[in-house]
Amino acid sequence: MKNVLLIKEIYIEAFRNLGHALVKSYFKAFSWFCIASYIIMLYAFVFRVSTGFAFE
Repeated sequence: MKNVLLIKEIYIEAFRNLGHALVKSYFKAFSWFCIASYIIMLYAFVFRVSTGFAFE
């Protein structure tokens, strides 16, 4: 039983801050994806306006 508790404690200690790092990396990647999508949307809109696309 002592070994199981020791393994459990090592597991908890090893992965305690892992969640925060994963969440931080996820949100950083998601924010860059959103910024890139917004820039592509602006480019497409400006391109359509500059070529005389009829928005009907």
